[in-house]
Amino acid sequence: MLSPDVPAVLCLCGSLRQVSSNLALLREVVALAPPALNASIARPLDRLPHFNPDLDVEPGPAAVQEFRAEVAGAAALIISSPEYAFGVPGVLKNALDWLVSSGELYGKPTALITASPNYGGATRAQAHLLDTLRAQQALLVEAACVSVPAVRTRFDPEGRLVDPELIGALRDGLAALERAVRAPPPA
Repeated sequence: MLSPDVPAVLCLCGSLRQVSSNLALLREVVALAPPALNASIARPLDRLPHFNPDLDVEPGPAAVQEFRAEVAGAAALIISSPEYAFGVPGVLKNALDWLVSSGELYGKPTALITASPNYGGATRAQAHLLDTLRAQQALLVEAACVSVPAVRTRFDPEGRLVDPELIGALRDGLAALERAVRAPPPA
C-alpha cells in the first residue's frame, strides 16, 4: 500500500517558465492520474544550488537534502522537459546531478515527457535524459514515456489539453507507471 502522506508520483518540471507547456502537461498528468498514484508536482528546480562535488558532503545544502528526500519518498517520477539547444535544460540536468552520488533514482520507476513547440519534437532532449537516467540506474518505464511535438497546438486558448490522442497516451503512460510501481521488486 502506498503511503498517503508522501506523493506516490513526484513530477519534475524541466522548465522554469511561469507559462510553461511542460508544467501545463504535468498539471494534466496530475488531473488524469488515478487517485492511488497521488501525483504531485515538485517545487521549481531553481531552488537547488549549482552542482559542485565539493558541496556534496553530509549534511550538504538544505535545499539538496529536501530535494533528495522528496525523490527518495516518491514511489515513481515523471519528468517533463523541453529541449533547449538540442539538449536538456541546465536546471534539470543540475537537479539530476545532485542525485548521482546519493542514489535516489536507483531502481525508481521513471517516465519522461518531452515537449517541443515545433513539429520535430524534443527527441534529442529525450535521448539525453534517457542516457542520464540509465547512468543513474533509474527504472525507465518506456511505455510511460511520451514525446509531444507541436505541444502548443494540443491546448485550447484557456490552457486545457484538448488533444484526445495525447490524453490517451498520458492515461496509458500513467497506467504503465502504476503497474511498475506495484510490481514486486526483482529477486
